[in-house]
Amino acid sequence: MKNLKILFLAGLLGSLFSCSNGEKADGYGNFEATEITISSEANGKLEFLNLEEGQVLEKGEVVGLVDTLQLYLNKQQLLASKVTVASKSGGVWSQVSVLNQQLKNAKTEQQRIQNMFAENAATQRQVDQANSKVEVLKKQIQNVETQNAPIVNEVKSIDAKVAQIADQISKSKITNPIKGTVLTQFAEPGEIVSFGKPLYKVADLEEMILRVYVSETQLPNIKIGQEVTVKIDSGEEMKNYSGTISWISASAEFTPKIIQTKEERVNLVYAVKVTVKNDGSLKIGMPAEMWISN
Repeated sequence: MKNLKILFLAGLLGSLFSCSNGEKADGYGNFEATEITISSEANGKLEFLNLEEGQVLEKGEVVGLVDTLQLYLNKQQLLASKVTVASKSGGVWSQVSVLNQQLKNAKTEQQRIQNMFAENAATQRQVDQANSKVEVLKKQIQNVETQNAPIVNEVKSIDAKVAQIADQISKSKITNPIKGTVLTQFAEPGEIVSFGKPLYKVADLEEMILRVYVSETQLPNIKIGQEVTVKIDSGEEMKNYSGTISWISASAEFTPKIIQTKEERVNLVYAVKVTVKNDGSLKIGMPAEMWISN
C-alpha cells in the first residue's frame, strides 16, 4: 500500500511538472506513406520476380517478366502474313509501272499527231485516235491502282495487330513505377498470374507523412508550408525531426450537432499532414507528436 501511494504521488508530481512547463504537443498521430500495389498486366507464367521485402527499387527498374512466348510467335506469324500481302501490292505496282510507260509513249505520239495536224499532215481521225488511246491508258491505271487499296488496308490492319501484340509484350515486363521500398511480396516466380493479380507493394519511405489531428482552436496557428517539430520516442528521451505542414483538412472529421456549446466546438478535430524527411528510423504506423513551437 505504501508503494502504491509513492507511485501515485510520483505520477502526480510528474503531471504537475509537465503542465507547469507547458510540455504538451500540439498534435498526435501516426506516420504513413503513399503505398502502390503493382499488379500483373498480362496472363501467363511468372518467369522471374527479382525483389524481396525491404529492398529499395529504382524507378523504371525491370523486376519481373510474364512469359511472352505465345505473344512472340503470334507476332512472327503476323509479320509473315504481312510479307505475303505486301507482295501482292508489288505485282499491282508493277502493272502500274508498265501502264505509265505506255501512257508516256501515247502522249508523245499524241503530241506528234497534233503537230502534224496543225501542218495539215494528219487527219482529224488520227488525232481522235491518239487522244482516245491516252484517255484509255489513264483509266486503266486508275483501275489497277484501285485494286491496290484493299491490299494497303490489309497491310494497315496487320500493322495494327502487330502493334497490339508489341504493347502486350511490353506490359509483360514488370517495371517498378517509383523509387521506393518493397513492403510486401504477393507472388513468387513460377506462379501462373492473371491480369490484375497483385505482385508486390512498394512505398516511398524517403519522405514520410505524419497525419495528426488538431482542434478547431488551433487552426489559426497553423498554415500550409509552416515549419514544425516532429518528435518520436527514442529510449527515455524524444528524437526530434524537422517537418513541414503540407495539407490541412477543410472540414472536421465528424459531423457536429446542430446546437453546440462553446466547449463542444473545441471537440471538433481537423486532419493535418506533415512531411518529414526520413533518416531510416521512421516506419509506417509509428506514433509521433507535432509541436508548433519548441
